[in-house]
Amino acid sequence: MRNFFQRLMAGRYGVDTLGNAMLAACVVLVVAARLLRLGWLDLIAVLVLLLCYYRTFSRNIQARYRENQKFCAAVQPLRKWFGGMWQRFRDRKTHRYYSCPNCGTTLRVPKGKGKINISCPKCRTQFIKKT
Repeated sequence: MRNFFQRLMAGRYGVDTLGNAMLAACVVLVVAARLLRLGWLDLIAVLVLLLCYYRTFSRNIQARYRENQKFCAAVQPLRKWFGGMWQRFRDRKTHRYYSCPNCGTTLRVPKGKGKINISCPKCRTQFIKKT
């Protein structure tokens, strides 16, 4: 059976980040269609699923790769923002975050040090904050 799937997918694009996002969007659309009782939302979910299958089994690898690269470039700022928020959440007990008053760079300093002189590594501005 494994050999069958290997032969089936030989020379085809397969699943990538955009494909995974499309599958997640399909699941969200189906759940929303069931909760809101909107039949047309089911139709959109099926169309998204069909497009996802088309991309997965496509033999035009260069075109699918370009689509995925554009998607990743468009989503990168959002992923970076969420990653920064997750890092702040993990560090909430041991560190404080401040913005530089001059350039706006986010700075991380340890908690519990009292009033300290913080120096921005980007613009070298110094300011005093309580941690």
